[in-house]
Amino acid sequence: MILVPLFDLKFLPEFAAGGVGTSNRRHYVGGNILHSIVTYQPSHFDGIRVLWHEAFPDDPPWNAAEIAIPAKLKIQPELFLVAIDQDLVDQDLVDQDLVDQDLVVGSIMAGYDGHRGWLYAAAVLQSHQRQGIGTALVREVENLLSGMGCTKINLQVRASNTAVARFYNSLGYEIEERVSMGKRLHQ
Repeated sequence: MILVPLFDLKFLPEFAAGGVGTSNRRHYVGGNILHSIVTYQPSHFDGIRVLWHEAFPDDPPWNAAEIAIPAKLKIQPELFLVAIDQDLVDQDLVDQDLVDQDLVVGSIMAGYDGHRGWLYAAAVLQSHQRQGIGTALVREVENLLSGMGCTKINLQVRASNTAVARFYNSLGYEIEERVSMGKRLHQ
């Protein structure tokens, strides 16, 4: 087991040898709580659905887990990461069959088109916020994108969500004066 303190989130060269998309567990310590960041597995689905319902209660139906997850798994599934509350797993305080679904505490999706990287659906359960999990998820996916040759990452935050904008700003993201436009191709 490799432990990385949350205040020193550097990419571990040992994982680079495994290549992008491996299911190597990355362990982080936040206070006394241990979290693992893993590549999404189907057993995480129910936990992700609960997380997204809490984090994105006003999202449109096309962003629901039942639609977004299968779509993501078709393209760069290795860029869909999940944070697991590993502390309970290691203490065998839960039924092993329920571990993945019940202990999901965060997630992030990313994409890379060869020109820019994008971050999507970054979320941490309210009960686990301010423990460094969001930072760990962002840093881990940044490392994966960098390993693919990505030199710039974009993301979108709703203008009214100032707390999330401050979070990303603390990680080095800057507001760029742009007009965000979109078009739905399929309903």
